[in-house]
Amino acid sequence: MKIHPSRHPETEIISLADDKLSRRKFLEFQLKGMLWLAVGAASFYLPGKARAAAVPDISVVKGQPGAAARTAVAQLGGMQAFVKPGDKVVIKPNMSFGNGTENATNTRPEVVRELVAMAKEAGASKIRVLDHTLSQPGPSIADIKAACRIFNEDIVHALNDYSFYKPAKINDGWFGFNKTAVMKDVLQADCLIAAPTAKCHHATGVSLAMKGMMGLVHDRWVMHQKGLDKAIVSLAAFLKPKLVVVDASRVLSTNGPRGPGKIIPMNTIIASADMVAADAKTVEMCTWYGKRFKPRQIKHIKLAHEAGLGRMDIENLVIQQTEV
Repeated sequence: MKIHPSRHPETEIISLADDKLSRRKFLEFQLKGMLWLAVGAASFYLPGKARAAAVPDISVVKGQPGAAARTAVAQLGGMQAFVKPGDKVVIKPNMSFGNGTENATNTRPEVVRELVAMAKEAGASKIRVLDHTLSQPGPSIADIKAACRIFNEDIVHALNDYSFYKPAKINDGWFGFNKTAVMKDVLQADCLIAAPTAKCHHATGVSLAMKGMMGLVHDRWVMHQKGLDKAIVSLAAFLKPKLVVVDASRVLSTNGPRGPGKIIPMNTIIASADMVAADAKTVEMCTWYGKRFKPRQIKHIKLAHEAGLGRMDIENLVIQQTEV
């Protein structure tokens, strides 16, 4: 789906009519969506004290990127809730484009560094920061490498050669996308952490956690041939991050994903164990193309919600907001 500025952005609601789902699969999606809504309603009507004591579904923290990332994860129970002693961890930031961090196309190095530090504190045995870059590694990956140099390990890599990948079957072949080559490190990992930067995308509206999983496969172009939004959902059903930390310290609001474009300072980190909820909250909080959009207007978010991969009904979720 392409989102373009219009006078009535609320009318740009996504339809399933062009997805050509089988009746059985569509009914499965509907059933999963109804179950998610039922669970959401139950949590929404919990007594106030019980909801306040529970770990939030989404953590939103304003402040400097590194400190805000640490606080956001702490509010979800700390990194130990996601990484166990001895775990192999892969962190997937945006570091695909050769321009520097200031262009808002790549994740801030401070966020990545803090995630690595927290994973080490939780007892991870191996940590890799990985992306399949779309251009020759330049300032973006150099900045993240420099930030992680304090750990005295070679952990930040652009894996572009096919030798780093292994063919994998993708779930049940939803939407006709049933196999691709995935990074071996990811297939062997105990914990996958998505750390996307918040930016728009000319083909999918936004590029956040779910869209970012494309940086872990070798041939992303075949996903365009399968129908990009549908392929994103299919891949997200296979590559499910245990934790999502969205770097919304600044938002690339136009001309994404490569830029240059309009950059909006947000000074915000958004974290969740639910990749759909994290993406949905980011969409709802930010301005895109000079407009505000609802999560349901982003096709792959809507499809993922209906497939039961996560929740876009953020109004029914527990959200903790903090400033550091």
